[in-house]
Amino acid sequence: MEFQDGPQPAWVVKLLTLPARILSHRSEPVGSADPSFVLTEHGDSDGYQLSYSDGTRFVVDGAAAQIWGSYQPPLTAEDMATYFLGPVLGFVLRRRNTVCLHASGVDLGGHAVCFCGDAGYGKSTTVAALALRGVPVLAEDVVALEERGGGFSAVPGYPRVCLWPESVRMLLGRDDALPQLTPVWEKRFLELDGRGAKFAHVKLPLGIIYLFSPRSEDPGAPRVEKIGLREALLELVQNTYMNWVLDREQRAAEFDFLCRLVQQVAVRRITPHAKPEKLAALCDRILRDASEIL
Repeated sequence: MEFQDGPQPAWVVKLLTLPARILSHRSEPVGSADPSFVLTEHGDSDGYQLSYSDGTRFVVDGAAAQIWGSYQPPLTAEDMATYFLGPVLGFVLRRRNTVCLHASGVDLGGHAVCFCGDAGYGKSTTVAALALRGVPVLAEDVVALEERGGGFSAVPGYPRVCLWPESVRMLLGRDDALPQLTPVWEKRFLELDGRGAKFAHVKLPLGIIYLFSPRSEDPGAPRVEKIGLREALLELVQNTYMNWVLDREQRAAEFDFLCRLVQQVAVRRITPHAKPEKLAALCDRILRDASEIL
């Protein structure tokens, strides 16, 4: 895969002259810190443009082999890199028919343990809390999966965990305890450099998938529960990354993949407590449950 920035290369200029069709327009709620997003197809799947409302955009060729990106001030190259290492690479993986979970993952006992759920449910915060306990982090937000020899593996992502200031405060006592991702974005990151937290550098067999439910005030939370195969399958279908960019054949292939996965990999439901001080108890519960399965 080749990434380019700067002036538009010839292949981008040519691609953008082809007829365009909007495949998806995702608007963020009022007050959200995330920009709106438009995905446009050019030609007959000759290439795609991923455009954000803050002026950042990427063009990907039809084979998902070449990517060109640009940004506008006051954004910086660091902002563009944040998009590239997250949703853009996620899109490229989907175009290459790689099944990806909208999840974060850690290494427990030499197995990948993944945490799936909607934004705001606490995936990244939980993974960061485990990292601060010495648990190596495999990936954050996007977990690419492989199937080979009858088994499933999770592939390492990028060595950092991105966190909103409120999560940093929950973990470390104050909003600014970790560096900002970029000078113009309030999101921060935990570096997985082996000093304060570690990165899992190698592909690992997939051991457990935990599905996050919304935070609850229930006195029984945090809790982990077993769920049936059908429920697990339906939830995972909803928690694959960028599943809305798939065509009918890709959706069918992904469904078959997930059917095989739930037959082999333990899937559990997590209900975290709404109170921040219960995060440590959630980590304890996860580690105890995982030790019984792996």
